[in-house]
Amino acid sequence: IQIAQCFEATRQRCCRLEQDGRRAREQLARVEAERAALEVKLKHARNQVEVEMKKRHRAEAELEKQERKLQLVFESLMREPWGSRVLSGEQCSVLSALAGRCLGAALAQGRRSSVVDESCQSLLSHSDISYDCTEDDVVRS
Repeated sequence: IQIAQCFEATRQRCCRLEQDGRRAREQLARVEAERAALEVKLKHARNQVEVEMKKRHRAEAELEKQERKLQLVFESLMREPWGSRVLSGEQCSVLSALAGRCLGAALAQGRRSSVVDESCQSLLSHSDISYDCTEDDVVRS
């Protein structure tokens, strides 16, 4: 009778362990599906960041191009002898202010891009966000 009771206790314990194993596998499947979905989201986010960075670089290049054009127009107007006669004092001061801002922006351009690039690199760089499979290898062993 004792042997039969021990066998029954062992059988019940095996059944509980099988149920626990089944639940653990189901939970693992759910977590792996969630991880896969998050990896897809991360990939999309990285691509979106890359697209936005390219757009920003193009916009900055266009801004620099326009600033150079404005600077050339200003310098051309100020060099021409008729420029000061055709332009009123107010127009000359407005052009001087614009040229001053363009020069200031051109000088500060390196700092402005640097600050943006550094913050983007530290916060959004996909190289900082990586998935390490070493834990999975340890768990699966």
